[in-house]
Amino acid sequence: MTTAHWLYVIGVLVVVATMIFRRNVVIPCVLFTFGIGWYFLGSPVSAVQVVFNASLVAAKELFSIFLIIGLMVALLKALQREGSDEMIIKPMKGLMSGPLISYVVLVIATVIISLFFWPTPAAPLLGALLIPAAIAAGLPPMMAAIALALAGQGMTLAADTLIQAAPGITAGAAGVPVELVTSKVTILSLIAGIIALVLAWYMNRKEISEFDSAAYQGELAASAEDELVEGKAKDPAKGKALVWILGISMAAVIFSMFAFDIKGGDSSALLGGVAIIVISIAAIISDGIGGFDSVADYIAEGLVFAFNVMGPIIPIAGFFFLGSNDFAPVILGEGAPGFLFDVGQIIASAIPATGFFAAFGILILGAITGLDGSGFSGLPVVGTLAGAMAGGNANVAATLGSIGQLGAIWFGGGALVAWSSLVAVAGICGVSVLELVRKNLIPVLTGLFVATVIAVVFMM
Repeated sequence: MTTAHWLYVIGVLVVVATMIFRRNVVIPCVLFTFGIGWYFLGSPVSAVQVVFNASLVAAKELFSIFLIIGLMVALLKALQREGSDEMIIKPMKGLMSGPLISYVVLVIATVIISLFFWPTPAAPLLGALLIPAAIAAGLPPMMAAIALALAGQGMTLAADTLIQAAPGITAGAAGVPVELVTSKVTILSLIAGIIALVLAWYMNRKEISEFDSAAYQGELAASAEDELVEGKAKDPAKGKALVWILGISMAAVIFSMFAFDIKGGDSSALLGGVAIIVISIAAIISDGIGGFDSVADYIAEGLVFAFNVMGPIIPIAGFFFLGSNDFAPVILGEGAPGFLFDVGQIIASAIPATGFFAAFGILILGAITGLDGSGFSGLPVVGTLAGAMAGGNANVAATLGSIGQLGAIWFGGGALVAWSSLVAVAGICGVSVLELVRKNLIPVLTGLFVATVIAVVFMM
């Protein structure tokens, strides 16, 4: 490895240590981005440019997530104008009868939506329909975020049982049938997910019991009232009309996703486009001709919120994008290596080929490849290694590939990496994404540990 590679490894360790001490990691990421840029390009001036370019590349990659967060927050603001948000919550209060039931309902709803459309569109959809009701029933916003992250970005995406994009990549690289990987990774991800979800609830039970839903709702209501234009009174008839418009729109979105097989980023685009249209309609219904002005205010407020909460993630993501083969040349120039990818290859060559060493080695390798915030970029690496280590045994190759897939996607897909689509979950729930990562850490690591042990004992 070169000095630049060692700088990157040290930078990753410093970032992890900083998070353990509950401090923001922007400064370490900026410093190590600068240091790597200076060493690689040989100029402090160029290094300063690298710091900016890394953030710019990250901003471009993350902007679609920022935009969907901003639009959903803007939609909520528009609905609050006539009290439609309260009307949506009211019939759901019977379903959300308490914190635990709300937590379970959110988990089940997230799994169902994520199975068909992947988790990223699930967060804003549930943010509009279920999360307000769950919070009103006594579930803290952080627990709502944990439910979405662990059930969707972790458990469901890591298995990818229906769409099978992830198992397809892993199986293709390992040279085994995709159905063999799918069956194994589904079981293992389900084990890891259930353990993580149960442990997360248990570890946060004190905060759940102390959460004052009425006080929280009062703060939101006071904030909404402060932001009303000229203190105009709410109109129940207009509020009901907006509820119907929202309900029909969301039903149309879900129908279109099924009918036209719209998935992933396309489904997010569909949801975002519908949000803009509904915001515009809501502004006109509430303010008449004044809606031409207020719609811009709603969208501006939503985007300000998104960048307020998620803005610090940009320089952090910039540092980790240096580890990617795809982004490092864009940031540092042609010929730049993907530092994280190279480190992963070195670790892969040192992993023994049997038993617990092989299983946990490939799990760690998958987790390392996931640190770039993708989750999918490391699947060819773990799949190829699994096939090589198995020595022609398809069952062993599929099991090792499944374990590596768990590590890559549970980390990089959005359960433990703050610069991934996890920012969408945190933004919709209104919580700190770095705090969400800290809350997820122990439950996820425990779930992955148990799943890996079970894979070695019963599947290999």
